[in-house]
Amino acid sequence: MDTVSILQHYWWFLVSLLGALLVFLLFVQGGQSLLFTIGKTELQQKALLNSVGRKWEFTFTTLVTFGGAFFASFPLFYSTSFGGAYWVWILILLCFVLQAVSYEYQAKKGNLLGRKTYQVFLILNGILGPVLIGTAVGTFFNGANFVVNKTNLTDLGMPVISYWAPYHGLQLHGLEAALNLWNLLLGLAVFFLARILALLYFINNINEDNIRTRSAKQLIIETALFLVFFLTFLVHWLLQDGFAIDPSTEEKKVFLQPFKYFMNLFEMPIVLAVLLTGVAGVLFGIIRTILSSAWTKGIWFAGTGTVLTVLALLLCAGWNDTAYYPSLADLQSSLTIENSSSSLFTLKAMSVVSVLIPFVLAYIFYAWRALDLRKIDTREMEDSEHTY
Repeated sequence: MDTVSILQHYWWFLVSLLGALLVFLLFVQGGQSLLFTIGKTELQQKALLNSVGRKWEFTFTTLVTFGGAFFASFPLFYSTSFGGAYWVWILILLCFVLQAVSYEYQAKKGNLLGRKTYQVFLILNGILGPVLIGTAVGTFFNGANFVVNKTNLTDLGMPVISYWAPYHGLQLHGLEAALNLWNLLLGLAVFFLARILALLYFINNINEDNIRTRSAKQLIIETALFLVFFLTFLVHWLLQDGFAIDPSTEEKKVFLQPFKYFMNLFEMPIVLAVLLTGVAGVLFGIIRTILSSAWTKGIWFAGTGTVLTVLALLLCAGWNDTAYYPSLADLQSSLTIENSSSSLFTLKAMSVVSVLIPFVLAYIFYAWRALDLRKIDTREMEDSEHTY
């Protein structure tokens, strides 16, 4: 590999890692969607909201960082997807804006809409956020409806490199992703995974027997639903034709290769090991929690497993001569880490800045630990003035 290729692979790894961390942090959304399922009294609901509410900034910040890293390292993806499939991204953004406003104003006295209205907003964010993000990620494997033509840069009237193609005669600008069964399956799998992680987090973070008991029972239901959607998607993903790059051609042509993602795992054994370790971690965290009512550390095993599993899936999407953003309208318009990356200078400059990432992670760990030193209980919800 030359320097450019090494940096492209390095930045795809960082973007994939940020995406994996984002999926883990969606437990905040999962917890919001369970507000009235697990919380049967006002104090219990308040405890649930404060449990995940103290972490919502981490999710929002990771989402913004993920988008920023993608923009800086692979700007053609950013301009193509955010510029063409803008309805999907606008809906995702509105969901998170709704979340921020709800946490800020729900506990304020005299707010016009009332606490219950803001709680409903949080539930909407908890449902739509994971489903929309999972559906959008599904396009990395199932393709999107765009065309890229770099010669348009010479068009003084409209120098637009990429544009979104109509879907069955309709200009849906990304909303058609939700009409793809496999994208939707991944979106639902992410949704139920977020709820699983939230339940495990409640068991770990809230010192309330009723909430822990109810969470453990609900965990069985959410796990069954998650396995149905995730395993269906995973089997299809392993068996489907993937979007491969032919490195022997000068144009680096993209073509459909049978079992491409399945082959990626075996041609990248470390990625396969990461995937298997991640799946084992998720299952161990869930099963051990279900079998032992006294064990509360399932969130850390399942959370780590989630990060590893999503990381492996995203690495398979971009590494090993694979088009990470396939075009259904024009196969040769598909985006790869080579044809969509920033310049060598930009990649080098950003790589120097990326040295600060471990320090940022260390600060997040410190802040997280400080917030979780004391378990939440209903007594705190009655006495404390600094609650959501």
